[in-house]
Amino acid sequence: MTTTAQTSPEELRAQMVAAVRDEGHVRTERLQQALNTVPRHAFVPDASLEEAYHPHRAITIKDGGPNGQPASCSTWPTVIAMMLDQLDVQPGEHVLEIGAGTGYNAALLTELVGAEGSVTTIDIHPDVTDHAQRCLNNTGYTQVRVITGDGARGVPEHAPYDKIIVTVGPWDIPPAWIDQLKSDGRLVVPLHWRGQARSISFTHARNGTLVSEDCQLCGFIPMIGIVPSGERAVELHSEVALHLDRDQDVAAEALHEALMKPATKEWSGVTVRSGESFDGIWLRLTATEPGTCRIAATPQAKADGVCSPVLPYRSPAVVDNDSFAYLTARQADGDGEQRFELGAAGHGPTGSELAERLCQHIRDWNRDRTAQPRILAAPYAFLENDLPDGLIITKHHVRLVLA
Repeated sequence: MTTTAQTSPEELRAQMVAAVRDEGHVRTERLQQALNTVPRHAFVPDASLEEAYHPHRAITIKDGGPNGQPASCSTWPTVIAMMLDQLDVQPGEHVLEIGAGTGYNAALLTELVGAEGSVTTIDIHPDVTDHAQRCLNNTGYTQVRVITGDGARGVPEHAPYDKIIVTVGPWDIPPAWIDQLKSDGRLVVPLHWRGQARSISFTHARNGTLVSEDCQLCGFIPMIGIVPSGERAVELHSEVALHLDRDQDVAAEALHEALMKPATKEWSGVTVRSGESFDGIWLRLTATEPGTCRIAATPQAKADGVCSPVLPYRSPAVVDNDSFAYLTARQADGDGEQRFELGAAGHGPTGSELAERLCQHIRDWNRDRTAQPRILAAPYAFLENDLPDGLIITKHHVRLVLA
């Protein structure tokens, strides 16, 4: 984004909207008008105008979150627009937002629902809701209900809702969100599973399940409160860990021993440009490999030759008993442009077979890079035998079925 010191907020806002639209978001005229109307800089008064209207910049408003992360922030405008595209708010609808943040998203929602609709936003941090309420009042969005409380409980006194949007990162889907959503209503939630996070647009089916309509890569601050996380880390080395879900049991000692032996590398023949996304491989793995998880290694681990995941802190891996494999890459001939061939490194007795299996998934992804699994979220009232065919992921409150 090119700016000068004299560029007005309106000009910067127009540049932001244009940049977000060029990335394939802002699919409706109504959303474009909302983004052009709401003054984002008024919701982040401590940021510069350039920071406020940068399309790829989150702005922290509260420190002290888990693992050194912020406790609350204003999300990238590109991600905000992507999730609002997924939510598809219509005039007159009643919307619940979990995670008030700065209040900016609630203001956009207010523009989208119009005078006949309503917006309720809830956050667990009183200072965050104070900030959101103050900014909403200052910008004229006084009709937004701002509530302090645990978002996992929803806001039952104003239910049911046509749409619910979650702007924090939960590992599970609490019952309140399903109970307070109208039949055929929509839930957009950045859900964590198998070491990654995706914003899923669910439709509330008449039988009480949630069925995915769209699934996009994203990242949010982990949710705190009564909904516990089911993620855990298994250290294989002082510089290497696997991040798994509660329903995944692994032989940590055997995997540690496997890591200490040389890797077997297999190559897929599939190449990507520098900066080109290949996250769809991870999504595909979550629907096909029960042992899918995340491997995290420090740069020092790579320098020491311990392991070499394609992205050190965030790469997909597959575990099977005493062996595992993870996504890696090497430079490839790019005919004048920088390209990388994707492959897999395997450790353990069946590491070579796992690496080749991962390479086959890479080739399958390459044949249709936009394919998404169908994801169904079913409360425990549904017996496992009543669920459709697919890979089942067990959470505290729901089972996910990926097909």
